[in-house]
Amino acid sequence: MDDRLLAETVTITGADGAELEAYAARRLDPAPRGGVVVIHHMPGYDEATKEMVRRFAAEGYNAVCPNLYTREAPGAAPDDAAAAARALGGVPDARLVGDVAGAAAYLRGLENSNGRVGVIGHCSGGRQAFLSGCSLDLEAAVDCYGAFVTESVPEGVPVRVGPIGHLAKDLSCPLLGLFGAEDKHPDPQATAQLEELLKEHGKEYEFHTFPDAGHAFFAVDRPAYRPQAATEGWKLVLDFFGRHLATA
Repeated sequence: MDDRLLAETVTITGADGAELEAYAARRLDPAPRGGVVVIHHMPGYDEATKEMVRRFAAEGYNAVCPNLYTREAPGAAPDDAAAAARALGGVPDARLVGDVAGAAAYLRGLENSNGRVGVIGHCSGGRQAFLSGCSLDLEAAVDCYGAFVTESVPEGVPVRVGPIGHLAKDLSCPLLGLFGAEDKHPDPQATAQLEELLKEHGKEYEFHTFPDAGHAFFAVDRPAYRPQAATEGWKLVLDFFGRHLATA
């Protein structure tokens, strides 16, 4: 097996024809592969997120992460770009959908694409992964502790978005949700509300809540990291994508 990887910065076309910086990784052999759009968290287009992109390539997928803050702070360090985006209330939902659509088009345009694309995001990216699954034609979506899907943004949180649970009726693909029982945003009540909406509309989903984990338990570079939950979470993600993104 040829296990060589190519990881590089590329340019993709996002919403309204904007050129966005993105980080892409893929195997170099020609075997047909599914693609994964990785949506970075609010702290930005950082090294930890790029490592996730490389992990998906090592696991056999084509993967790409668009820099959602390219417009606000082109070329800036992740912390500075995230601060600039927060000052403007975060990424507008309509623009996010267009940027993810551009990332999916990039993956489907690769010579070894099998045409199947999934999306995954953590924190704000988890909400945006759910939004993408409800707005685009995708084969799989993974929401890792996405906040403000069914609940409103509390006062003092620097994002201007509203609940999107009502979009559950439009979900185009199976959804995997990974949550922490000790999380506050989303808390278990918010997760249960989303589950009820998915049941109401007959959507295919599977939710897993880890009892000793809170928000950001996947983040290896943060105090919230929980190795056991993250390890099990990765197994669930790879099994889920393996079932839904493999060549038919």
